[in-house]
Amino acid sequence: MSAVAVHSLWTTAADPISKIDAPKIEYGQLSPTLIVVGAALVGVLIEAFVPRRSRYYAQVFVSVVALCAAFAAVVALAADGYGTTRARIAAMGAIAVDGPSLFLQGTILLAALVGLFTFAERRLDPAAHGNRVDSFAAQAASVPGSDSEKAAVKAGFTTTEVFPLLLFAVAGMLVFPSANDLLTLFVALEVLSLPLYLLCALARRKRLMSQEAAVKYFLLGAFASAFTLFGIALLYGYAGSVSYATIAQVVDGNVPRLDPALANTMGNDALLLIGAAMVVMGLLFKVGAVPFHMWTPDVYQGAPTPVTGFMAAATKVAAFGALLRLLYVVLPGLRWDWRPVMWAVAIVTMLVGAIVAITQTDIKRLLAYSSIAHAGFILAGVIATSREGVSSVLFYLAAYSFVTIGAFAVVTLVRDAGGEATHLSKWAGLGRRSPLVAAVFAVFLLAFAGIPLTSGFAGKFAVFKAAAQGGAVPLVVIGVISSAIAAFFYIRVIVLMFFSEPRSEGPTVAVPSPLTTTAIGVGVAVTVVLGVAPQYFLDLANQAGVFVR
Repeated sequence: MSAVAVHSLWTTAADPISKIDAPKIEYGQLSPTLIVVGAALVGVLIEAFVPRRSRYYAQVFVSVVALCAAFAAVVALAADGYGTTRARIAAMGAIAVDGPSLFLQGTILLAALVGLFTFAERRLDPAAHGNRVDSFAAQAASVPGSDSEKAAVKAGFTTTEVFPLLLFAVAGMLVFPSANDLLTLFVALEVLSLPLYLLCALARRKRLMSQEAAVKYFLLGAFASAFTLFGIALLYGYAGSVSYATIAQVVDGNVPRLDPALANTMGNDALLLIGAAMVVMGLLFKVGAVPFHMWTPDVYQGAPTPVTGFMAAATKVAAFGALLRLLYVVLPGLRWDWRPVMWAVAIVTMLVGAIVAITQTDIKRLLAYSSIAHAGFILAGVIATSREGVSSVLFYLAAYSFVTIGAFAVVTLVRDAGGEATHLSKWAGLGRRSPLVAAVFAVFLLAFAGIPLTSGFAGKFAVFKAAAQGGAVPLVVIGVISSAIAAFFYIRVIVLMFFSEPRSEGPTVAVPSPLTTTAIGVGVAVTVVLGVAPQYFLDLANQAGVFVR
């Protein structure tokens, strides 16, 4: 057999290869995300090449500059009209640049900047061997309590990798609410989740509890990711595309040119309903809605408190943004199917979060159940299916994120010999010992409870009003009852701090550096300003309330 004949057995003649078009990327419109990713890569290089004693300062500087620059880029895009008249789809259909995505990106970047200050705090723990220490393990790879860990503490090691990890998580969060196809959504989900799994395991004190929290979060997060991916596969089978616009067209009955390979499954409603349910399930896991909330209390309690604050604020913002875009852009034609399910999820989430929080004795677990209840309140705005619904959710997320980071920053200050004193009994009489810290925490608790003249009241009023206008009056009634139940345990903590006798062996309040003071100060300022004069920010959220498709 000749060489030519053999060769032709496994090759076939083909047309000359046509020119492959280079991808068209609008770098200017993607600049917020690109700046954060670039800074995260610089952070990795700092770990490799900068001497150990200088790394902390280099990482903090790079992270702060990157987050400020990315926020400036978001503001510039909004000023250029990309949030309103020039809203568009960028990066070959993968990313939406519109009002909701810019508003949420700005909120995430500001929350990350304030959270970064709590990460960088080094004055709360007593110095170890003459070195200032932060909230994170000296050497993450060492076994808790081992000789190598003691040697790392003695040598003054610090885990400065937390700063690039924070930036990678933020990069995923920036893409998550602006993803315009299902694959981009999934990649963003993984990019934001994996750094958070690692950050949860890095507590300096209570290392085993911290590692347990990270393993729980990782395993349950992996399940949620698997559900999301399977749902994406089913939606692709249904619509023959992962693009949001194409899926929405097929849902509306405008089937595009049939792909022969998918002709048999396209338009199959079973694929649509099961696929949509699975993707939404993955997003509800991220926001901590019942019945996908089981990870929240354990992870919030076990993770280092600065990580808990950042995660509770920024992850919720990103995940609700992604959920809004999925329901309002991809599945508006399926509204009659998903609204009843969301009603049930919102009701159960509000009631479970409010009722179970009453039984908690640990301040971080109490705030975790409080965050579950808040997920239910925000879902009331999602259910409104109107422009007011979108803008009320945007406003609530912006208000909630700063209160949350501020509240967890206060938790880092109350300490005893074992580190943070998170058991509620230790907080008795705190108002007599340290009136200022107790008063600031009381402001945050009143905002969570939705008391008038705080940002929490303005946010709740906005989402409940939108839900009522959307015909969900029974939901609003249950929301108000849940708020009343929740107010009980917030007020209980305030009573405990101001009207109980302080214990002789009670905790002390550490004096923070300007970093944590700034984080708490920003939280109080946002809480008061959005409570007393919310109109400008409500108008801003209203302008940003239209999705591009």
